[in-house]
Amino acid sequence: MNPIRKKRLTLIGLMVAGIGVAAWLALNAFDENLMFFFSPSEVAEGKAPADHPFRIGGLVEADSVKRKPDGLTTAFSVTDNAEAVTVEYTGILPDLFREGQGIVAMGQLNQEGIFVASEVLAKHDENYMPPEVAASLKTAHEEGVNKIQSQANVQ
Repeated sequence: MNPIRKKRLTLIGLMVAGIGVAAWLALNAFDENLMFFFSPSEVAEGKAPADHPFRIGGLVEADSVKRKPDGLTTAFSVTDNAEAVTVEYTGILPDLFREGQGIVAMGQLNQEGIFVASEVLAKHDENYMPPEVAASLKTAHEEGVNKIQSQANVQ
């Protein structure tokens, strides 16, 4: 084999190996950071992974919020109105957190089947609108109604 050809073949082989290693590292990092969402029903059915972090979401069940004596740990139940899962969180809960409110928690299940959350996010009502936007929409609506009424009076 020609020495120039041998050099090129070695270089091409090293490039293919380098691209393969880079692709493997990227896919491995993606797999480690991938976080799925499960409902309380899916968690109760055992569809959620026991050894990998995931998200759970639903409504905080009424009369389920219990504060532990340490002052920072809170246990509560999250439901999708079919099943409920106990969630335990240590830290400061969001201001919007309350019973009957929608939440999303990130964490994983422990051996007892309790979801140990590392982060809790409270969701606002889907009808929420900033006051400025609500005021501008109200003004636009009133102007539109007045415009329609004035056109009706002209005819």
